[in-house]
Amino acid sequence: MSRIGNKPIEIPNGVTVTVDGQKVTVKGPKGTLERVVTEPIKLEVKDNHVIVTRPNDEPLNRSLHGLTRTLVNNMVLGTVKEFERKLEINGIGYRVQKKGTGIVLTLGYSHPVEMAAPQGITFDVPSQNEIIVKGIDKELVGQTAAVIRTKRPPEVYKGKGIKYAEETIRRKEGKAGKK
Repeated sequence: MSRIGNKPIEIPNGVTVTVDGQKVTVKGPKGTLERVVTEPIKLEVKDNHVIVTRPNDEPLNRSLHGLTRTLVNNMVLGTVKEFERKLEINGIGYRVQKKGTGIVLTLGYSHPVEMAAPQGITFDVPSQNEIIVKGIDKELVGQTAAVIRTKRPPEVYKGKGIKYAEETIRRKEGKAGKK
């Protein structure tokens, strides 16, 4: 029994969900999202709720049941309010600047790293050490933030690099000196 998969997804006011076979389309005030649901899982819209069902209790169907419900729920939530992911840049001389719709990262390399915003993603740069990735697609927001983080992951000795705002870096002690 899937606790998450069995919960109905409530559709807020101003959002329309249409199911066409295995294709789900969610339209809301912030935009439109589409997704094709994996074959054995069925979706239906009833009484302002989306209900996700599976045909049987095979392990694959059980795993897809909760996943599909969560993905569709994130689509509904994203069209109402945007998802965001905050990144922090630590290190002397490390900074970020907004350039058009993209960003330019100075991370200690011999060249600046330029990144264009994928379609549906916006970057906010409140200070030269902060980046906020925003968008209605939670998966794309997380992926874009992860790609930015890979440009200079945080290192454990001084904590320099790009990290998520809520992430804590376990610091290591440096080399022990001679006595």
